[in-house]
Amino acid sequence: MGQEFFINSEELESKVRQLLPSQGGAGAGFDLSASTQIIPVIDLTESAEGSNLRSDLQSALSQSSITAFAISNTTTTIANNTGFFRIFGSLNGVAGAGARAASFDVTDGATSKRLVQYAYQANGTSPTNMIIPFDFIIFNKAGDTFSGSTSDTALTLVGCSRQVADIDGNLVNP
Repeated sequence: MGQEFFINSEELESKVRQLLPSQGGAGAGFDLSASTQIIPVIDLTESAEGSNLRSDLQSALSQSSITAFAISNTTTTIANNTGFFRIFGSLNGVAGAGARAASFDVTDGATSKRLVQYAYQANGTSPTNMIIPFDFIIFNKAGDTFSGSTSDTALTLVGCSRQVADIDGNLVNP
């Protein structure tokens, strides 16, 4: 059985009132105490926040957590459900004579907004191979559709999408 000691320190009491107002921060009448008895402390913060994984592990990729896409000379829906999504991959292509473009857009059914656009205008006829990586996070609210498109068969958006959090910000494990 441990011994209990009372601590009289205005500095410590002030800090307790500041950090824990529900524990007597309304006024005087409480004492701080210390004990020689060892009491284990278990940190349940991660579980209480809804995640049992470190953030780097939570964002891991797995076969069941990603949706692959390859878009060439068309427009394709990448994500049309609510939440936060990581979009990653690369724009691959042969840039030759003429104008070519690739883009990522979001629409709410009435208005479309271009989030990212890659445009290439060549003056010569010599083809140039290009690989442009992309990696970003989007948010879809109810009714939003996120899509990718390219204007030519010489350009392909190749990548994956992965939901990283639901619409309320709760993390989605792989």
